[in-house]
Amino acid sequence: MKLYDCEQAPNPRRVRIFMAEKGISCETAQLNIVQGDNLSDDFLTVNPRGLLPTLVLDDGTVLDESVAICRYLEETHPEPPLMGTDAVSKAQIESRQRHMEFEGLLAAAETFRNAFPRFSKRGLGGNVGEVDAIPALVERGQASLLRFYNRLNAHLGQSRYVAGDEFTIADITALCAVDFASVAARVPVPDDCENVARWHAEVSARPSARA
Repeated sequence: MKLYDCEQAPNPRRVRIFMAEKGISCETAQLNIVQGDNLSDDFLTVNPRGLLPTLVLDDGTVLDESVAICRYLEETHPEPPLMGTDAVSKAQIESRQRHMEFEGLLAAAETFRNAFPRFSKRGLGGNVGEVDAIPALVERGQASLLRFYNRLNAHLGQSRYVAGDEFTIADITALCAVDFASVAARVPVPDDCENVARWHAEVSARPSARA
């Protein structure tokens, strides 16, 4: 397998953490999204969408979308389970994972992409041509992130992890969302979100978080 990766981006990081939890390694190619490596002719022959991460299997099959890649890895390397073990747990984990994407990761991306000067003509990710950033969306993204933190804080007051008592893909997505929001989007976890701080310290201490 070969993973097309970008160390600074949250979505490729989700796959790296997932792989580290599973003990999986493979060949990697580092692309710089800010410099537009993902829009080069060479990479667009691999993935015409121009999105990272992209995983190329040994038989030439190309997979993109972080969760789809993780689903393949879960099916081929089932231990430890990170996406549930029965119908109910799989549905609950998928639901919480989607909450972390929509409420956290997308809000952080909206905030960052519409504020970062080098993305002024790349308001949308991937191979979509020039799309103007919209500065007014920065404020909306910031407000969305504060709602995300508050909802996550309330949930973690009742649960050790994002989707229950076990570490799952939902925690991976949430960790990448919080870190990207705090650093790139410059919207850190509020001081009164003590449950998020407790959870973040715990999951950040896992060896996979450094992947």
